Amino acid sequence: MKLSGAAAIVTGAGRGLGAEVARDLARRGARVVLVARTASELAEVAASIRAAGGEAHALVFDVSRKDHVVPLVQAASELVGPAELLVMCASTLGPLPMPLLFDTECEDLAHVLETNLVGPFRLAKAVGAGMLVRGGGALVFVSSDAAVTPYPGWGAYGVSKAAQDHLAATLAVELEGSDVRVLTVDPGEMDTRMHADALPDADRATLLRPEAVAAVLVDAVADRAGTPSGARVLAAERLAQRVAS
Repeated sequence: MKLSGAAAIVTGAGRGLGAEVARDLARRGARVVLVARTASELAEVAASIRAAGGEAHALVFDVSRKDHVVPLVQAASELVGPAELLVMCASTLGPLPMPLLFDTECEDLAHVLETNLVGPFRLAKAVGAGMLVRGGGALVFVSSDAAVTPYPGWGAYGVSKAAQDHLAATLAVELEGSDVRVLTVDPGEMDTRMHADALPDADRATLLRPEAVAAVLVDAVADRAGTPSGARVLAAERLAQRVAS
């Protein structure tokens, strides 16, 4: 996919992986719309992109809210044109410290699903419809190893990511032949605030840098031949391969 001049939406772009994905896309010439709930964080990231010569626009929306989806997509289109790339980094762990499933309130599980599964589905549906009409684009879901490996205390988050993985895989099959690619990226364990919230005693020196993972994600988007629709990209493996080579 050609990134220079491409209209891109990145959710969860106020910090962590989302912020680094937005920065990387802008460095490669994409016109980026950053979306998150916290205006101050968004403004800081957008300002850093503009200072480096990139194009960035900040929109404050909550992807877990159904009534925010259409206004978000419309506002982004007015700023950079119809989205050619949607990267869905926005996510939540749920209550902290993370409880066992039997100790998780139903309302808390519902909120995690709204943010990590239903919100991305709504966005993918709203943006992907336009991609189909225009004949191409890319939808990128951010997953987790908790989607495939059950960890005590990670139940709500893991369930949401496992369901999101299947959502992405199903979309890839249904969109086969349409030139709309669907990718899933497992970023691995990163040195982010979310990871610190979940595992405050983790050794940060052992964690992946968000900017390195962002580069893997953006490379996967750009490399249509090497990363076909339906791929589940393991960032840690790709980074290890780069070191080995």
